[in-house]
Amino acid sequence: MNIAVYTLTSSLHDEASVSRMSDAFLQSVFPQGGFDFRGADFSDFGTHDLDLIYVRTGGAEGIFKSLLPEMLARGTERYYLLTSGKSNSLAASLEILSYLRQQGLKGEVLHGNESYLRQRVQVLETAARARKKLRGARIGVIGQPSDWLIASQAKPTAIMDKLGARLVEVPMEELLQEIGKAPANEAPQEEAMASNVRSAYPGATRIYHALEALIARYQLSAFTLRCFDLLTAVGNTGCLALASFNADGIPAACEGDVPALLSMMVAEALTGFTGFQANPARIDTESGELLMAHCTVPLNMVTSWQYDTHFESGIGVGIHGELPEGPVTVFKVSGSLDRHFAAEGELLYNQYEDNLCRTQVMLRLSPRDARYFLTDPIGNHHIIVPGHCKALLEELL
Repeated sequence: MNIAVYTLTSSLHDEASVSRMSDAFLQSVFPQGGFDFRGADFSDFGTHDLDLIYVRTGGAEGIFKSLLPEMLARGTERYYLLTSGKSNSLAASLEILSYLRQQGLKGEVLHGNESYLRQRVQVLETAARARKKLRGARIGVIGQPSDWLIASQAKPTAIMDKLGARLVEVPMEELLQEIGKAPANEAPQEEAMASNVRSAYPGATRIYHALEALIARYQLSAFTLRCFDLLTAVGNTGCLALASFNADGIPAACEGDVPALLSMMVAEALTGFTGFQANPARIDTESGELLMAHCTVPLNMVTSWQYDTHFESGIGVGIHGELPEGPVTVFKVSGSLDRHFAAEGELLYNQYEDNLCRTQVMLRLSPRDARYFLTDPIGNHHIIVPGHCKALLEELL
């Protein structure tokens, strides 16, 4: 953890008794330690992943007000007020938070039992670290979004304002030039690999190496690819390449879908997994069961996989992966980052039908969350993230 604790204390209170109380309280919140106690010295406030202001006593409101201009000058956007509930610390925290709101600033009072505080601090620290990781990211858009993504457009100014990330447009022609000179890898010796998939495998690896060159050239943190253009241009697909980049922690989305890519970037920054970009195939709103599928899946998310063709075209190299059963979160942000959907559920089982994209998973959400897809969806692609992480996702956003 990279957490610092700063203190606000009224001079009316006895420092020795306040310190004894403070030590016991901080030990309950941080039983393993792992934080930097800065006390009343705010000179480096804003330099940690998470800075907590421990309001130790009442009467400290004026001290905070005098410190605020300096904290604002450092670009502090959120203020977290930790309170023990003793020595009128909660009352002072409420006054400070009300003042922040009046100034149009964001803040939160951290108050409750030990378990809640520990969990809340962990969520805040993880979200703060993820924000720092996303800030300054260069997001490649290789080719334009696919023509059918009529509701999945992005707003570059909103992405810069809210994430501090920048879109970088890369012409498809440049990728095709790189594919033409990229090296190829031979297909692995797997008996189950069909002959047409085996023959397509070297070409699929050329796409991977070409994308690798563009990532280095443009210093991309993530990218989305107008992959269907490759079907006619080089007779292959980007499914294998995207599966590999996602497994290596470089978020890579299909079909030029920028909102899906933003969702994957957020997921990766918080959880270490980019998530599985897929689209719903069937929904039962009474049971909440939802079948989702796509022809690529991050290779670090599956327990096993087989190489197959791309579904719609029947060519190239697609991925039929098996994901572990258990808790998942389905997630999506809009292209302007002003709206999101996050729902926790369970992955019930994997399946394989030849009339769908190659990786196919059956999920169960609440019936209410399942109905969202039929009443107010954010596009068709959504991201499946391992584990229940709705609180993390919503905190960052």
